[in-house]
Amino acid sequence: MIKKVAILTNGGDAPGLNAVIRAIVKTAEHNGVECYGFIEGYKGLLENNYIKLDSSTNASGLLHKGGTIIGTSNSTNVFNYKCINENGEVEYKDLSDECVKHIQDAGFDCIFTLGGDGTQKSSRDFSLKGVNCIGVPKTIDNDVAHTDVTFGYNTAVSVATEAIDRLHTTAESHHRILVLEVMGRYAGWIALESAIAGGADAALIPEIPYDINKVVEKINQRRAKGKNFSVIVTSEGAKPIDGDLVIKQKLDDAGLDNIKLGGIGDKLAHDLEELTGMVSRNTVLGYVQRGGTPSAFDRVLSTRYGVKAMELALSGIFNVLVTYRGGEMGYVSLEDVVGNNKVIGAVSGNTKESNIRRITMDNDLIKTARSIGICLGD
Repeated sequence: MIKKVAILTNGGDAPGLNAVIRAIVKTAEHNGVECYGFIEGYKGLLENNYIKLDSSTNASGLLHKGGTIIGTSNSTNVFNYKCINENGEVEYKDLSDECVKHIQDAGFDCIFTLGGDGTQKSSRDFSLKGVNCIGVPKTIDNDVAHTDVTFGYNTAVSVATEAIDRLHTTAESHHRILVLEVMGRYAGWIALESAIAGGADAALIPEIPYDINKVVEKINQRRAKGKNFSVIVTSEGAKPIDGDLVIKQKLDDAGLDNIKLGGIGDKLAHDLEELTGMVSRNTVLGYVQRGGTPSAFDRVLSTRYGVKAMELALSGIFNVLVTYRGGEMGYVSLEDVVGNNKVIGAVSGNTKESNIRRITMDNDLIKTARSIGICLGD
């Protein structure tokens, strides 16, 4: 029987992280299991920095609280860690064995890894080194394989939808084209669902390289009907059919998906103004999407994820990812989550080996958007 477990939250923050922590801690305590938290994700694991979690003190009052009480890191790959040697030169080392030793010395029977694609890739890699891991899919991008909905996604879509509602009034008042750039990395879930919910005129997503002329055509159709304004939603990972991703910055992080996206909204606004003659402006929603209070749906979903994760640990089921499919909680092997990205410490993210969950063309959201006249740029 397990007696002592630890939680780490890694990658970008997401509404509902604290609710997952709370659920794991409460379920652990109910079954006589001690619970701890590593500070700042895999960074804390490497530095052996952890605290005791208790539902009567630091793990209390968390349901409505955004962020994560144990911090997070999105720039730490302990399997390929950036170090400065004695000569002042940069070199990359595999420090994962140090992490395994910290886990063993502390007597942790299981590590709960709360994170997205990259976090679960490292979780799977640790499982190959004998560590009992249970992953919980966390990302507002909703792109983790084998699960229908990740916690934080519903809140992000709600925030984006409210932004679209607000942009509509300005667009209509000033007869402008207003573009909203939302997060999502290489998957268009936030852009597509918020566009449907907010009544946007076009939604541009990474899965469908767009033809700018198709967007212009949609705008002109609206103008012909006397609607002299349009609202366009674009995912940060959208790209034109004859171009590439717009990259804001390329970070020096070997072993990580080191591309920082951003700027496609500005490009769209510029191109649309030139082609239509209408004043066009862009709004980047940014970190507002993943900060603050989680929605009621995400609070419940996060709690279900946390409870299921602890139940799996109590049952001795390890090296799996907790899933939510068809309205039911379940689990799949971390190997299935990783897909073909098998090499330990290898780059996670937008590679052909990665197993990111993207929108397929037969998805009902695509069909719904087309049926109500939303232009998808194709």
